[in-house]
Amino acid sequence: MRRICVFCGSSSGAREVFAAVARQTSEALAERGIGLVYGGGNIGLMGCLADAMLARGGHVVGVIPESLRAREVAHEGLPDLRIVESMHARKALMANLSDGFVALPGGLGTFEELLEIATWSQLGLHSKPIGVLNVAGYFDPLLALLDHAVTEGFLRPEYRRLFLVGDQAAGLIDGMLNFRAPVVPSKWIDRERV
Repeated sequence: MRRICVFCGSSSGAREVFAAVARQTSEALAERGIGLVYGGGNIGLMGCLADAMLARGGHVVGVIPESLRAREVAHEGLPDLRIVESMHARKALMANLSDGFVALPGGLGTFEELLEIATWSQLGLHSKPIGVLNVAGYFDPLLALLDHAVTEGFLRPEYRRLFLVGDQAAGLIDGMLNFRAPVVPSKWIDRERV
């Protein structure tokens, strides 16, 4: 695994533990010689993550759309900052550059990126590991929603297992290194219920 894409907030959140986990994630990546791909900002958890990675001598690739360059305050100190035309181009490039994905706490953008990359896996567009760093139970409600979708017949259990969950960055990344994509029958919908 050469690079992991990290989705996280352009805000630091309400608790210091969120910034601490961003720094721990950078440490875990750098110790394993894994590069970071992220949204290219220098504020919030994004900035904390990138700065900690750079301080450890790790390789960082930032990807940001021109329209957000000023708003998210692009990290001009990156050795590799890529400016793209749109959010769609941003997500596609981040996915192409990465061998796996991790979600740290964040807001709507983080949720959307996490769920889109999981959908791409479900559709067979990639078979890369997807980690959720559930620090301080931040993602508990989202994980409960996914479990609810399984119970209600909208999500196959195999697709729920696409989400590797941990509360420590090092353990989560180690689990991702051993990930094998589930083999799922091509039948997505239970036609007997339709």
